[in-house]
Amino acid sequence: RHTVTTGVISGLGRGIEAGNPLEGFVERLDDVIQTDAAINPGNSGGPLLNSAGQVIGVNVAVASGAENIGFAIPINILNKSLNEFKSTGSFPSKPFLGVQYQMIDKQAAVLNSVPEGAYVTDVVTGSPAESAGIQIDDIIVKFDGEELKTDNGGLAEVISKKKPGDRVEIEVWRNGETIKLSTTLSEFSE
Repeated sequence: RHTVTTGVISGLGRGIEAGNPLEGFVERLDDVIQTDAAINPGNSGGPLLNSAGQVIGVNVAVASGAENIGFAIPINILNKSLNEFKSTGSFPSKPFLGVQYQMIDKQAAVLNSVPEGAYVTDVVTGSPAESAGIQIDDIIVKFDGEELKTDNGGLAEVISKKKPGDRVEIEVWRNGETIKLSTTLSEFSE
């Protein structure tokens, strides 16, 4: 009665926009697992298993316009949220900076004579990033003293360690200069 599909995990720590903007629902999902195992309407929400049969994630989204690319929330993130819900009665609030970005890895940084970090492609109006003075085309190189590198999870990983209301120091590279900024993270709202 149950079916199983096979696939390959093709990416870890991905960040995606999930939902349908035409229906007014879009949510940012960070640190998801990318897989080519078939995830179709009706079986999203099912477990993503490894070859030993252990649950490693929960399937939550598929890429529109792409064939057989799906995304799952890692089980360790779900366990952390469920444990907090059991002890407090609510899910943990997520910290919000308010930038859209693309990570620049070491190779791209060397090829383009720029530092590694999070290249800002958009700043959300009214966000902590805007109040800090972060601009489009800035490269965030340090977040609260931690260097941003693709191999340590990038910006999403360091933000996830914070809480709404935390005051953070941010170093950005802009036009060949390093600028120090600060802001207070807000709570992510959908």
